Parts: sequence; C-alpha cells; structure tokens
Amino acid sequence: MASMRDIKRRKTSIQGTQQITKAMKLVSTVKLQRARANAERSKLYFDCMYETVNSILSRVGHLDHRYLQPGESKRKAVVVITSNRGLAGGYNSNVTKLITRHETWQKEDLDIYSLGNKGKDAFVRHGYTVRENLPEVIEEPIYADAMLLAKRLLESFEKGEIGEIYLAYTSFKNTVVHEPKLLKLLPVDAEAVKADGGERSSADKGDAVKSGKAEAIMNFEPEDVEALDMIIPKYITSLIYGAMMEAVASENGARMQAMDNATSNAEEMISDLTLKYNRARQGSITQELTEIIAGADALG
Repeated sequence: MASMRDIKRRKTSIQGTQQITKAMKLVSTVKLQRARANAERSKLYFDCMYETVNSILSRVGHLDHRYLQPGESKRKAVVVITSNRGLAGGYNSNVTKLITRHETWQKEDLDIYSLGNKGKDAFVRHGYTVRENLPEVIEEPIYADAMLLAKRLLESFEKGEIGEIYLAYTSFKNTVVHEPKLLKLLPVDAEAVKADGGERSSADKGDAVKSGKAEAIMNFEPEDVEALDMIIPKYITSLIYGAMMEAVASENGARMQAMDNATSNAEEMISDLTLKYNRARQGSITQELTEIIAGADALG
C-alpha cells in the first residue's frame, strides 16, 4: 500500500492537472462560440454557391468541360484539414483515418495538402507524400487563403499533374456532434450533384407540379462553358473555405469535450485518492494507539 506522503503527492499533482484542464475547457468554450458564429455566417455563402452550381448542372445536361472530366493522371490530391495542437480527443485521428483506411487508395498515388501540423505528422509517419503543409492557414481561416490553395490545385489539375481532388475535414453539426467527411472536389460529379439537388428540392418540385408551373430553361450569358470556367473555381474555393470554418468549430468543440472529460476523470481520481489517504491515515492512527496501549500494558 502506498504511503500517505505518496498519496498526497499524487493527489496534489492531479489537482494541478485538473486546474489546467478546467482553464483549457473555458478557453475552448470561448473559441467555440466565435468559430461557430463564423461557420454559420460562411454557410450562407456556401449554400448559395452550391445551389448555383447545382442549378447549372441539373439543367444544361452533359457538357464536355475540363472540370467535369477526369484528368489523365492517376494521382489524387487530398486536402486534409486537422489542427496544429492535440488534446482534442479523436478529432485529428478520425480525419486521417478517412485517408489511411480508404479501401481503394494507394499511398503512392496520393499528394497530401495538409492544413494542420497534426495531419502532416500522421501522414509522414505512415509514409505518405505531403506536398504542402500550411499550418498557419487553419489558425485564422480567411477566404484569401482558400482562394490561393484552390488556384494551385486547379493549376495542377489543368496541367495534368493530378487527376482528382478531394477534401477531408470534420463537419460541425453541433457542440457534441462532429462528423469526419471526405468530399470529391474535381472532377465535379454532375450526376451526384444532380441527385443531391433533386433530394434537396423535391418539395419545391412537388409544389411546382401542383401549381402547374414548369421549371424555366436556363440561358447563359456568356456561354455555359465560359460560365462554368468562372463558377466552378469559386465553388471549389467556397467548399474549402467552408470546410476550414467548420473544422475550426469542430476542433474547439472536440477539445472542450475532451477537457471536460479530463476534468471529470481528475475529480474521480481525487475522490479515490482522498478515500485512500483517509484509510491510510486511519490505519496509521490505529497502529500508533495500539503501540501506546501495548507499551502501557508492558510498563504496568
């Protein structure tokens, strides 16, 4: 059995750790409120852009456009958004597992664009090619950073250096629910977008049928191909920026949960150590009384 001094020392150490986890939880809570507000504001723009591309692809039919056709290269560029710090539960590992445990992908065919040091460290450890690491981008996400990254990716796609572009991030549902997602950015899957758009707008279509109104034919000015040349890069940029904003909110939510759990665990450990300390103290006092009584009896 541990001595009273050892138990007291360990209890003091855990109490110090508990104070740190409480402080980190408070910091994460404040950051979460700000990140959540930013994510909600950016979502309006993302939804508008999504509906615009959805509307175009659902009405123009098949187009022979470079952004809608797979590239010649077999290499895939994957933008992975993680954090620069740990102590966030499974936040970072859940995103990296989307790539490392993908059933059909080979690590030799992937170029990783990491937004966050934790993701970079994990992929280097697993032997993946990390083409770029941009840890500063995820600290304070801004639209300009997403635009520059999207521009580099599109240039590589047009040059034939990569054939597909993917985005891995953590979607923010609410404070306690964060879902890792893997999205295909290029080539744009027109059929998938149409299907998703059909599901989203089924109620509107039903209302249109009931009212006898038909969907209007879409006319482009300039031509449809030129319109896609302008719209799709903005669409890709908005997806990356929206993912960055949601990832930051998810990171702080995950860290807040992790620190709350750590604080609760520390409280349980302190209670257990307090009980052990009292038992050890009681045993020590009993032993001293026994020795005093035994000594008195010997003298008498």
